[in-house]
Amino acid sequence: MSEAEIFEVLRAHIWAAAMMAMPILVVTLFVGLAIGLLQALTSVQEITLTFIPKAAAVVVVFFLSLGYMTRICLDLFNDTVLPIIAR
Repeated sequence: MSEAEIFEVLRAHIWAAAMMAMPILVVTLFVGLAIGLLQALTSVQEITLTFIPKAAAVVVVFFLSLGYMTRICLDLFNDTVLPIIAR
């Protein structure tokens, strides 16, 4: 296995990790933005007000996007790892 092939496999794995994290990160960003706006408008600075909704949103989005994440992992395995093993 050449150095270029190793870098290509690493690039594919990093891209897959970024794509799997994207739904959770986007939802966390929007929930945090909404809660921050709500806190700025009401002047309520409670730390649990930011943590609990973000945690709940992450759990919900994780379970909703589990099939998507599994498909990315399986595609990555079938497209990059299995051909390497077969050689």
